Amino acid sequence: MTKPAVLVGDIGGTKTSLAIFSAKSGLSNPLAEATFSSRDYSSLEVIVREFLSRAKIRVDLASFGVAGPVVNGEARITNLPWVMDEKRLADAMGFPRVYLINDLLALAHATPLLEQKDILTLNKGRTVPGGVIAVVAAGTGLGQAYLTWDGARYLAHPSEGGHADFAPTNELESQLLLHLLNRFKHVSTERVCSGIGIANIYAFLKEHGHGDEPDWLAEQLAAVCDPVPVIVNAALNEDKPSRLCQATLNMFVSILGAEAGNLVLRMMASGGIYIGGGIPPRIIPTLQRGPFMEAFRHKGRMSMLMDEIPVSMILNHRAALMGAARYGLWSQTCDCCG
Repeated sequence: MTKPAVLVGDIGGTKTSLAIFSAKSGLSNPLAEATFSSRDYSSLEVIVREFLSRAKIRVDLASFGVAGPVVNGEARITNLPWVMDEKRLADAMGFPRVYLINDLLALAHATPLLEQKDILTLNKGRTVPGGVIAVVAAGTGLGQAYLTWDGARYLAHPSEGGHADFAPTNELESQLLLHLLNRFKHVSTERVCSGIGIANIYAFLKEHGHGDEPDWLAEQLAAVCDPVPVIVNAALNEDKPSRLCQATLNMFVSILGAEAGNLVLRMMASGGIYIGGGIPPRIIPTLQRGPFMEAFRHKGRMSMLMDEIPVSMILNHRAALMGAARYGLWSQTCDCCG
């Protein structure tokens, strides 16, 4: 029996990454790979057709990680006006089977595959064998998932915890919450701990006089649709860093650290937590400084417990694709076995 090839995707509000993996050659190196701007396309089907016409590789099934909840085989992208259905996608693409899973579920499926070169250790801690593993990812939105050990392997579980209420931990964050409540009916953690969140924090700090916006920065921000790269670059610029942008990143990583700690406590994640998403690898110097781990550990009577939790940042940009492939190939085997 030939080893199947699987088309996989990491479908986000900003970009869509597609790849083809072969069960024969493993899940480390794809046979083909490409990234597309999601907003430039009307549907996933259009992107897939363009990708496959370039790749010219026969695939046997597809497995997509989607930035949004998946219910009964149907998914809606949280930050994109796409609606996807497994059966409709399979019919449109001519595949016998298409799997849709939450993008963080795909990332969670990848964590057992990650090697030391794929991660950056933020806190060594002490891993409890078979302990629950938590995953949180900050990108366009804020995703969460977790894994449990069934005695033979880790099983991944989805979560929409990023849309739970934002819980301030200090006076400035409380002011941020009040500021956002004047704009939104509900302030989730995603509103302040994502690409969307970085923009919201920057606007709040600027409006409330926590730093000046120089003319050169105002000009750069006015020229782009997405302010996040500009804010990040201005914060990390060694020659002329923006104090306002530095304050924005420091607040962001503090909130991310606190939320990562919250997820560990909720799941009792003694197996550790993985930090993923597109933003963390771009702000490694800020993450390695004090605010992130200080906020992670700041859990009152549970602070000593937090010191023991391993914290790792995912560096492998293909992790979500690897996880989607792992899920698709595993599910295909289960389907064939009845």
